[in-house]
Amino acid sequence: MKMKAVMYYAPKDIRYEEVNVKMPDEGEVLVKVEAALTCGTDVKTLRRGHPVLIKKTPSGFGHEFAGTIVQLGEGVENFKIGDRVVAANSAPCGECFFCKRGEENLCENLDLLNGAYAQYITIPKRIVEKNLLIIPDNVAFRRAVFCEPLANVVHGIERTPIQKGDTVGIVGIGPIGLMFARLAKLKGAKVIAMGRNPLKLKMAREFAQADEVIDLKKFPDPKDIILAMTEEGRGLDVAIECVGLPEIWERMFSLVRRGGVVHLFGGCSAGTSVNIDTRRLHYDEVNIISVFHHTPKYFRQALELISSGCVDVEKLITKTMQMKYAKRALEMHENGEAIKVLLEN
Repeated sequence: MKMKAVMYYAPKDIRYEEVNVKMPDEGEVLVKVEAALTCGTDVKTLRRGHPVLIKKTPSGFGHEFAGTIVQLGEGVENFKIGDRVVAANSAPCGECFFCKRGEENLCENLDLLNGAYAQYITIPKRIVEKNLLIIPDNVAFRRAVFCEPLANVVHGIERTPIQKGDTVGIVGIGPIGLMFARLAKLKGAKVIAMGRNPLKLKMAREFAQADEVIDLKKFPDPKDIILAMTEEGRGLDVAIECVGLPEIWERMFSLVRRGGVVHLFGGCSAGTSVNIDTRRLHYDEVNIISVFHHTPKYFRQALELISSGCVDVEKLITKTMQMKYAKRALEMHENGEAIKVLLEN
């Protein structure tokens, strides 16, 4: 059986071509991809490669998707042909040091999945068992496909000590930052969203319902304006970085009050470093956290948030395109022409 798929060969080299469909082995399922999304991680992988996601080439590409089960491997009992499903891009082993401590996102044997930019994708047994969910009837594929990115944010927001009435600032309002802003609002925080792109600034108001929106083109150093917006000019209770640049990480510490929290969520390139004012860190008791990835628990919570309508993720879709135009879609994502591009076969 053949299919069309986007295959990753090297940085800046992806090709839409005909390949063999991998038939499901024991415990696996074959899913017809109904919807897939562009993602910042895929953009970075296309630009410079990724030692974890792409371990050999050519490789399937893309990891945010939802679809319909068309074939079951031997021994699959909890699903049937025709089920509408969404899968996470990973599943923990449950046996390693970190899994036994409840830190499944740090699993030493994380089973990763790529290949969403295709007509079909085969879901490995462990993901079938732990991170494949049936989509509720009231949830369209174009909404369910947001489960994986939202699961990361649900994890991040749960680990961030946000109290009702806190002032929370988010720097970097791509899809992840926008979802952070929305969930912070749901926790009862006053939210200040900061970014440079007009489309994303617009979505900070319409999707995230941020209380204040700061255009960093006009205010490249937002410290003074942030102080003016916060109680007694003390600074943010929580500052969340969703860019992934060391120079932005460093500037986050000037935005928070004494005893405040800096959440460094955006992942920086390997080998980079930052300079931190140690006096500020110690004597002002500034807390630093950094949260990575998701777990089965947060993947389920993400689907619940989408199903309930609390997070209207569909607003983040800027454009819908055919799968064969995946490279152009990723370019639009990278250039800020789109927040998310939905890809369909």
